[in-house]
Amino acid sequence: MAIVRLSTTRSALERVPHFVADHDLAVVFDCVDANTIICAAALRDQWTSPIGVWLEVSPAYPAQMCARDVKTLSWLVDLENVVVSAAENAHAHALVVRALLTNDEVNLANEVATLSGAYNRPAPPRALRVWSSTGGVLENDGLLLSELSVMAGELGQLTAYA
Repeated sequence: MAIVRLSTTRSALERVPHFVADHDLAVVFDCVDANTIICAAALRDQWTSPIGVWLEVSPAYPAQMCARDVKTLSWLVDLENVVVSAAENAHAHALVVRALLTNDEVNLANEVATLSGAYNRPAPPRALRVWSSTGGVLENDGLLLSELSVMAGELGQLTAYA
């Protein structure tokens, strides 16, 4: 499996669905100057291939809110991969997001959250792969992808992981 991260801007956003459709890759994108979830949702009628999003969790945007937004987006577009990045404890944040993308009651305590009797229903219509990003490595349930290359493209910065 390979993933390509596309960091783009609002000015190039309308070309991102074509880039995703033209490449037989799992693409996760983030918009560096706007909210990535809102940008992905705004393009909902233009996506012809599954997409992924790269989200930065922070004190102002905790994993619980990230899970809420991912769940909502999953009902609007064919969402496949979610990468959770954070200044610290990305893996713990990703666990919170992953747990909140089910129909089940969530009882979880880790370094970043304590959830007791939490729900985030309905779950996404399809199972999502939730990755954590730490030091150039993506991790999902024991599967590791390492950063292979970084290059500038016409739509923004492309980072390949395999």
